[in-house]
Amino acid sequence: MKMQKGAFMRGRDNMIMKEIPVPEVGKSQVLVSIEYVGICGSDIHYFHSGNCGAYKVDLSQDFMLGHECAGTIVEVGEEVEHLKVGDRVALEPGITCGKCEACKSGHYNLCPDVAFLATPPVQGCNEEFIVFPEDMCFKLPDNVSTKEGALIEPLSVGFYAAEQGNVNAGDTIIILGAGCIGLVTLLACKARGAAQIVVADLVDARLGKALELGATAVINSGKEDIFEKVKELVGTRGFDVVFETAGSAVTIAQTPFFVRRGGTITLVGISSQEEISYNFAQIMDKEATIKSVFRYKNIFPKAISAVASGTIDVKSIVTHEFELKNIQEAYKEAVNNKTDLVKAVIKVN
Repeated sequence: MKMQKGAFMRGRDNMIMKEIPVPEVGKSQVLVSIEYVGICGSDIHYFHSGNCGAYKVDLSQDFMLGHECAGTIVEVGEEVEHLKVGDRVALEPGITCGKCEACKSGHYNLCPDVAFLATPPVQGCNEEFIVFPEDMCFKLPDNVSTKEGALIEPLSVGFYAAEQGNVNAGDTIIILGAGCIGLVTLLACKARGAAQIVVADLVDARLGKALELGATAVINSGKEDIFEKVKELVGTRGFDVVFETAGSAVTIAQTPFFVRRGGTITLVGISSQEEISYNFAQIMDKEATIKSVFRYKNIFPKAISAVASGTIDVKSIVTHEFELKNIQEAYKEAVNNKTDLVKAVIKVN
């Protein structure tokens, strides 16, 4: 039996390395040698708090994190038709049933029986090799690296957020939160032609990255009065679309005050707090629309094409890179370094 190295959280704030078997390849599956895995905000929630929203880790068991990954195919099943050994692929991490109402209506991201990497109890991909269905592996063009491939997953969230917000050319946008998801939402809105993109966060390094990626203005809401700053930028009209990407109870509660009359609020970030006070009087008075984002659907091919064409420079969001053997340090840094860490990736093979 072939063995590989895998990283598991054992209790909160603790990562260990283990030797585990390399899984057997099924008929319609491929074996991928993983090269890069991104550290997502949900991974950090699980690692540090043991939960992300309503999803909770069984802390009595070792649990593998990681769901943003890409690598090279090293073995294929006998019924695999469209991929071959040597192909570099990005993995869409949710395996759905294909039979329920959500799947059949095209909303497969809402499949109640989805097996999504690193969403308890499904193990993640912080390991050297993974077996995955052929139809959930997307081939990368020659000019797209596997590091960029690992970022296709979060980029797809940003694409879907912009789609849910129905962002159009000329729109005014505010994004609350300049972490990875906030930044990929910025990239997606910019690609769709938004005219004014304001980004708010508490961390100067993240705001600097937002400016680098095309934000027209930034607000450090820990140092400035965000309500007064918004009035300076757009007056009393408000924004066409408000995105909440931080998953913070504070910023979620701010969204109805920033949206224009008839505008749209798009909730993207997942809060560790399940119930949050919200001013629905503002929503009713403005006849605002509230949209929410749960992962994405039918986005990976267009996200890959956008990166390949140069429309989206997704690799620029990465600020830190660690080797798999240093994964404890990587996660600790992701939890504690709020000064200059924007997006961290793990280099595996």
